[in-house]
Amino acid sequence: MSEPRSFTAAMVQMRSSLSPQASFDEAESLIREAVAQGADYVQTPEVSNLIQPDRAALFALLASEDDDASLKAYRALARDLSIHLHVGSLALRVTPERAVNRSFLIGPDGEVMARYDKIHMFDIQLEGGESYRESASYQPGDTAVFADLPWGRLGLTICYDMRFPALYRALAERGAIFLAAPSAFTKKTGEAHWHTLLRARAIENGAYVFAAAQGGTHESGRVTYGHSLIVDPWGEVLAEAGTEPGVILAQIDPARVASVRQSIPSLQHGRRFGIAEPHETDRLRLLRGTA
Repeated sequence: MSEPRSFTAAMVQMRSSLSPQASFDEAESLIREAVAQGADYVQTPEVSNLIQPDRAALFALLASEDDDASLKAYRALARDLSIHLHVGSLALRVTPERAVNRSFLIGPDGEVMARYDKIHMFDIQLEGGESYRESASYQPGDTAVFADLPWGRLGLTICYDMRFPALYRALAERGAIFLAAPSAFTKKTGEAHWHTLLRARAIENGAYVFAAAQGGTHESGRVTYGHSLIVDPWGEVLAEAGTEPGVILAQIDPARVASVRQSIPSLQHGRRFGIAEPHETDRLRLLRGTA
């Protein structure tokens, strides 16, 4: 059996606006730039269609998956360019009062290969007053998703998911050698945790991590961290963006995953375990005469 061939992955860093059409226009230009540089797989960030903090204004623009103009345009673009296009996520309406944050992997024929609804909702309160309540508008997903690319299996996640390593381990245990984490990280949390979290997910699973990001000050006033990353299975950063919109690329060798996992086979060494309550621990110490 021949080794899986290498390919070029590209992360599109963009700055989604209040308008889905304007956001797509920016993304399309950058995706075409990535393909001109040889990209086979292109990923866009979380909420590639718009960033709108006002709930009423957001829902006035949202459409269902079947009616969403951005998704139709991305499908046509993937077909036109004959690439695997991973739309990091789109905000979509599922009921009059609820939305989903949904990622799409689109094949070279323009067909949707996989869709994933963000599981972990970004409900946080930062020091200084910055706060987000994703669950106020969005309903969470409940299913981990992977898809088979020509070069290996891809696990789909979105942004805040990266703080929950069990999701990534589950995907890796099901054969994922690439882990996607398209994001719209805040500047404050990005400066503190972005690189550490993504490198950790790569290292502990012996997998490539692809993370396209939103970056800069948006039309809505929100500031996102940027620094799109491509990380190899050893935790080495192969490519990194700054804070401005643009494209980063890296050559991806799937055989590198097998090599790293053979060196440190932690996926094979994991064991299930129980957790002793404090009183049970004290009782065991007494029985052993060590209390």
